[in-house]
Amino acid sequence: MVLNGGLRIRDLLTGDLDQILELEVATFRMPWSREVFEAELVAPGRSYLVADHEDRVVGYGGLMLVERDAHINTLAVRRPAPVPAVGTRLMLALVRIGLEGGAEHLTLEVRASNRRAQEFYRKFGLAPVGVRKHYYRDEDALIMWAHDITGAAYRERLRRIEEALP
Repeated sequence: MVLNGGLRIRDLLTGDLDQILELEVATFRMPWSREVFEAELVAPGRSYLVADHEDRVVGYGGLMLVERDAHINTLAVRRPAPVPAVGTRLMLALVRIGLEGGAEHLTLEVRASNRRAQEFYRKFGLAPVGVRKHYYRDEDALIMWAHDITGAAYRERLRRIEEALP
């Protein structure tokens, strides 16, 4: 689907992996390997999306459906982004995939020190519920959840987020 400013959100393909790995290394202290991405792309219940602009990957995100939970596995955006709200657009698309897959809850882990990401996820109704000690080799993770993402209030939240997009 082509969005504002020529940004396109689509399924992540194996042909994207070179650009994905470049962005992964630039974004995360503990980047996933090519083998991890290849395994994730064929694993049941997984969905991975790419945001591309002029045939260049500018962001990606992944979701794992487990029973009634949609778990955000990863989300990264190239900085500076060529168009605004790449992360928001990816997150909206991932949440919709979760809803279409029957998810009732949204969850993820985020570095305890990554306040910027935590604020971004709060916009989507995710709230801290606990800590996973030593989740990362060098840091704990904050566990964030949004419950009842099928309800009218959550759908209204998504509508407001989408309406506010540039």
